[in-house]
Amino acid sequence: MDNLQRDDRTVRRMALFFTASLLAAAPLGALYTGQLGGLLPGLLRLWASPCPYAADSFALGGLGPSFLNVGLCGAAFLGMIYALDAPSETGSWAGYLLVVAHAFFGLNFVNMWPPIFGIWLYCRRTGASFRDNIAMAMLSTAFGPFMSELFFRYPLPDWAAIHWAEGRLNLLGVLGAFLLGAFLGFTIPAMLPGAQALHKGFVLYNGGLAFGLLGILVHGLLYNTMGVASPQAVSVCDPVYAAAGRSYFGFCNLYLLAVLGSFLFYGWLINGRSFAGYGRLLEDTGRRADFIQEYGPGCVYINLGLHGLLLLAYMDGVILLTEGVGFTGPTLGVLLAALSFTAGGQHPKNVWPILAGFGLLWLAVFGLYALGDRSAPWTLSTQGYINGVALGTGLCPFAGCYGKRAGILAGVICAAICTSVSVIHGGLVLYNGGMSAGFTALILTPLLDHYYTGTPRS
Repeated sequence: MDNLQRDDRTVRRMALFFTASLLAAAPLGALYTGQLGGLLPGLLRLWASPCPYAADSFALGGLGPSFLNVGLCGAAFLGMIYALDAPSETGSWAGYLLVVAHAFFGLNFVNMWPPIFGIWLYCRRTGASFRDNIAMAMLSTAFGPFMSELFFRYPLPDWAAIHWAEGRLNLLGVLGAFLLGAFLGFTIPAMLPGAQALHKGFVLYNGGLAFGLLGILVHGLLYNTMGVASPQAVSVCDPVYAAAGRSYFGFCNLYLLAVLGSFLFYGWLINGRSFAGYGRLLEDTGRRADFIQEYGPGCVYINLGLHGLLLLAYMDGVILLTEGVGFTGPTLGVLLAALSFTAGGQHPKNVWPILAGFGLLWLAVFGLYALGDRSAPWTLSTQGYINGVALGTGLCPFAGCYGKRAGILAGVICAAICTSVSVIHGGLVLYNGGMSAGFTALILTPLLDHYYTGTPRS
């Protein structure tokens, strides 16, 4: 098939719609919980709280403030995309969705700026264009929890701290955060290509492996080397959220159905009121793919809608059928994160084997424990496994290139290690699931190279 002419509005339209929908959901969420007057206080509490990986924004700030924070983060990058006239690329598509996704569990409008500053400084120093590196700036926000720790909790001299009723801001921590951001700005561009060489393009969440390794270094220097205890999750829980069983299942489902359905309809509409070409997209292996270039914006929006609905059906199923968590901030966030490569590799056909791999491992564990008349230690709706499976979908090129059995095996391996990774970076790198997927690829790639007797699809 001849390449289609790229439409530079593709990413902008996606980002504009998501930003508008998130900002619109903020007052609706506040009305839904009866906390309309708490929008601003909840937002400020979110911004001023340490937030290690999987910190639940619904618990910290409330439903409405969480959507407002996410919408503001999305609006900031939407403004950059428009102001810089950034091209529609799979990197900026993924970067934007990862920003709004992680703003539900660890990222916020305050802690995202030091890493962005670092990328800007790198561009200024090297003569590179910030416009061409905006995707990297978006990805760099994965280190947001480090910044919040330095701002609000890391043990620095108290004489530099400003105290208020609910916390403290350390000015030395602010300086340290921007220095750390500068360090990250000059290391991230070098780490990303190296990580891709390690996993050979079989992990779509390339930043997960690169940033995870870098996070191990930074955590080791700031905590282990300095004799500082690793940070713990903040225990604050919004009372309305606690009364709701720490789950906004109905509201999140309505939001996602509206958004995903809109993308599906819009894609069908601009694709000539048809699904023409989408069948070809489903045959793509997903490895080093560019769906915008190859299949056009209509098919990409269709894929975003259908892939998202598949993930929503999975999440709803495991939440309703097994004991664990519901639609928490992290649950909604990782579902959005799992859409980030719908323009660059993910589609229902190469993702379902990963989901099946998680399910297969759980069935095996459940069966073994049942034989001993004991309860299994985890379920598919345990938060760590919900997070793991969502980002584990980035292993879909294994299914695309080697077949569904390889994809299922990738899911099994990822499920086995996904809850063991965050401890080595202290929960301060948001791309924990991507790191788990990266480690999975480091295990599985050489095994397939050695034992696979067929010819993998390119």
